[in-house]
Amino acid sequence: MRAARYLLVAFGLVAAADLVFVLTGADAGHTVAKSLLLPLLAACAVLRGAPRALVAALLCGWAGDVLLLSDADPAFLAGMAAFAAGHVCYLTLFRTAGSPRVRAGLLVPGYAVVLITLVVLLWPDLPAGLRVPVAAYSALLTAMACAAAGRFGLVAGLGGALFMVSDTLIATSLADWPQPPYPGFWVMLTYAAAQFLLVQGTLGERQVPAATYGEVRSTTP
Repeated sequence: MRAARYLLVAFGLVAAADLVFVLTGADAGHTVAKSLLLPLLAACAVLRGAPRALVAALLCGWAGDVLLLSDADPAFLAGMAAFAAGHVCYLTLFRTAGSPRVRAGLLVPGYAVVLITLVVLLWPDLPAGLRVPVAAYSALLTAMACAAAGRFGLVAGLGGALFMVSDTLIATSLADWPQPPYPGFWVMLTYAAAQFLLVQGTLGERQVPAATYGEVRSTTP
């Protein structure tokens, strides 16, 4: 598992470097760092015996990251679609792994209120062509965050919640709402933390029969 630890350290260092690049406006550095984040985390997950659905979710996130580096509208929609596919992978994982931690009746209403409130408030200010895609994506993201908390508990649940925060910041920027200072910093901070916590929360709760990858591995780093 030493190699997995090295990859996790590399992920942390690249994430920290990316935040510095965002703060200083070093676009070239941000492009490189952002493109490396999810491959490093995915490689770490594979070495820890991650199920295919988790690895697929991370690779979809990587595709979304690369696509969103472009300012073109088609690239943005394609990036959103890649992240949506990643959420489907997460939902598939949560349905087949883990065990119920919180009754759905306690989580679903709260997440539903957040989703409906956000969509209703954003709808008038979003570009017309993005209203339906953003609403559909938001529903999928909310379902993923709710399932993460319900099936894997606090760590994965916090990852799902931070994913919602990160994407909400992006959605409010599309709607031309006032942004916090250095919005790109907060988007990347919450996003990198979200993906890490989803991986950590998922793998930290299960022992994977690592015949999938050739040997039995502990899922705890």
